[in-house]
Amino acid sequence: MWLPDRRGVILLAAAAVAACGFQPVDGPGGGARGLSGQVSVNAPEDRDGFNLVRRLEKRLGRPRTARYALGYRLSISEEEQGITPAQEITRYNVLGRVDYTLTDLGTDALAGSGTVSSFTSYAATGTTLGTLTAQRDARERLAVILADRIIARLLATGGGRDGDGGT
Repeated sequence: MWLPDRRGVILLAAAAVAACGFQPVDGPGGGARGLSGQVSVNAPEDRDGFNLVRRLEKRLGRPRTARYALGYRLSISEEEQGITPAQEITRYNVLGRVDYTLTDLGTDALAGSGTVSSFTSYAATGTTLGTLTAQRDARERLAVILADRIIARLLATGGGRDGDGGT
């Protein structure tokens, strides 16, 4: 009985993907080409906004000459989750939502827009400093998740691609 080795399976999978017209989004001619170093993100207003903008700029690059403006409205809230019989809260969910718009600066046309959301959580046990550190970390992780989702949506829907508009 013939059992393929791992290299053979990988080569067959790569050939199948290439045959179906697959093109990496950040490869030559991919959707990321139109956004990389081309997007000016609105300035942050608080720590959460700073974390979001930092991740967006890390993934998209800081603009040399911006072709697009990315506006956003970030909202983050917390929900109490774990409550002990003594009514002490031991866990929080941090919920985040971003409404965003990508505008072509040359034409003022909307190149993409949408809403992304996610959540993280943290434990509120231990010391006050430990809880504050866990809270800050959860909010930072949430900003990274939201930024990555914005970028994925823009790339998947064609936002920022020459000639294509995305929503």
